Amino acid sequence: MAQGVASAPALQQAYREQGGPSEQGFSPKREPHRHTYGAIDLGTNNCRLLIARPKEGGFTVIDAFSRIVRLGEGLARSGALSQEAMDRAVGALSICADKLRRRNVSLSRSVATEACRRAANGQEFADRVRDQTGIALDIIEPAEEARLAVLGCHKLLEPGDGPALIFDIGGGSTELVVIDQEQGSPRIRAWWSAPWGVVSLTESEGKEALEGPDRLQAYGRMRERARRAFANFIPMLPEGREDIRLLGTSGTVTTLASVHLALPFYDRRAVDGLHVPIGAMQEISTMIAGMDYHERSALPCIGNERADLVVAGCAILEAIIEIWPAKNLGVADRGIREGILRSLMARDGWVL
Repeated sequence: MAQGVASAPALQQAYREQGGPSEQGFSPKREPHRHTYGAIDLGTNNCRLLIARPKEGGFTVIDAFSRIVRLGEGLARSGALSQEAMDRAVGALSICADKLRRRNVSLSRSVATEACRRAANGQEFADRVRDQTGIALDIIEPAEEARLAVLGCHKLLEPGDGPALIFDIGGGSTELVVIDQEQGSPRIRAWWSAPWGVVSLTESEGKEALEGPDRLQAYGRMRERARRAFANFIPMLPEGREDIRLLGTSGTVTTLASVHLALPFYDRRAVDGLHVPIGAMQEISTMIAGMDYHERSALPCIGNERADLVVAGCAILEAIIEIWPAKNLGVADRGIREGILRSLMARDGWVL
């Protein structure tokens, strides 16, 4: 997996051309039309759908869907998507296609990320999805993935004038974007895509090691892999960092935030936009790394579906905190899907 880094100009230009805010904010290109919009994000681990209608200053969600499909399961070993994983993803996407039809969605975009980028049969899978569901998957590059994540969640950053790091821990990769904000709009300074996400990093260590008596040593090895993956990004970070801010958009950060709040069940309203002291997140990460599978499963907002992957997410998060030692971690239960919706709506003239 090739890593990518860009100083601002090329990525920032793409950000503006494809619906990102300009220095003055969103600028209507024509009279707005009240379409119903859809966005699908097919990642290495999850399939997510969001359907919304625009309103001044934002949008109203009218339908949503999320399912863990583990599309990238076994990809690190075989180099290809397995038949079982593709079947799971097609099943989820069929539900998405039905929702798009029933909600009379007039404009939509569907993207696939690291699993399809890396797999030898990624395009073959996308062709199957189109034939069986009618959904045209756009296998996007890491730069576009980073842009959409920033567009979808940057408004949740803590107030401040200093630089900010926005990151997205996915199933197969982790995207990091350094931004400045001018008049509330993000200016992208640099970005990086590391080849470790919760699925790929878990498989690199092996579940037996993570559940064995030496699981803390296994956790340390995963943290070190993540550190090495970020090493070439460190020189791109601004010097003399003051008033720095950190915002994460991923299942890892929303899960850990739920544990921090001791929620009996996941509640997006309590988590989205929360700011948690970094020390608390580090303590939770260490606690989870020391637990076995059954202990992690017993935590209400982790459960069986996330218990085997959350440890890798903690390792990646701790490596990020080391290179960007902010005081608090902002938590976003929004990202690529919201970025797609904002991009589509901005093209139709909606001021978001």
